[in-house]
Amino acid sequence: MPPAAAGQRVDNFLLTRLKGVPRSLVYRILRSGEVRVNKGRVKPTHRLAAGDLVRLPPLRRPEHAAPPRPSGGLIATLEAAVLYEDKRVLVVDKPAGIAVHGGSGVHLGLIEALRAMRPGAELELVHRLDRDTSGCLLISKRRSTLRMLHEQMRDGAIDKRYVALLGGLLPEPSFRVDAPLRKNQLHGGERIVRVDPGQGKPAQTLFRRRAVLDGLTLADITLYTGRTHQIRVHAAHLGAPVAGDGKYGDADLNTRLRRLGLKRLFLHAASLRFRSQDDGETHRVEAPLPADLCALLAAVKGGE
Repeated sequence: MPPAAAGQRVDNFLLTRLKGVPRSLVYRILRSGEVRVNKGRVKPTHRLAAGDLVRLPPLRRPEHAAPPRPSGGLIATLEAAVLYEDKRVLVVDKPAGIAVHGGSGVHLGLIEALRAMRPGAELELVHRLDRDTSGCLLISKRRSTLRMLHEQMRDGAIDKRYVALLGGLLPEPSFRVDAPLRKNQLHGGERIVRVDPGQGKPAQTLFRRRAVLDGLTLADITLYTGRTHQIRVHAAHLGAPVAGDGKYGDADLNTRLRRLGLKRLFLHAASLRFRSQDDGETHRVEAPLPADLCALLAAVKGGE
């Protein structure tokens, strides 16, 4: 394994290098133990070290046409979405409805579109946002920067803050949820996450009440860990699910808010703070609340 890939998750390492191989196949060979690192089986989350020997089973790349190109509209949207950029990192204000990467029926995700727009650049996702979540998304432009930012994430040095509309009230103005989470695979391949004190991984989320609107809570949220669907599952665990959440939320609430114009998950990555690799300075980037979510808040206030 090249030294530049040290610290990278093995699934991301394989997805980057096995161009043309379906994501589903990459995860299948990982789950089945056909991928060996230093002769041992590993999980997709295993992080590689310099000098590791990665062995793969024989894989056949399917014949594909040229990769899809982003439309002119998507290019314009992503160019306008850049919040911050330097020679090592890029922060974009991801629009809701755009997946961060292709796969599972998505032919072109945000990262593939950016790579097509910037051929030759070593663009990699530092973290992920759900398809229906908008806001700050951090992308590295160099392998060494990706490793450094992943180290910051593991050390808790990257601060990620969100805004959500919750279908209920918080027990206190500021309330921290410490509830381990476990990913489950349902029939048909659908992924769902549950609170599981016995077998879950540690997960902590801080909810702060910003405003109460007609029995709903507009909350500022800080993540101390980065588990899949963490905010959505912890909010539902509190009895105050995120508005518009079709998987963990309240169907009656979602129907009510849909009539007021909410067409997606009310969850927005409002700010991101990270440390520069060059000078050690801290950068804070903010993404304003999108117009559709502001309009929904106005409609809720108007109906009080």
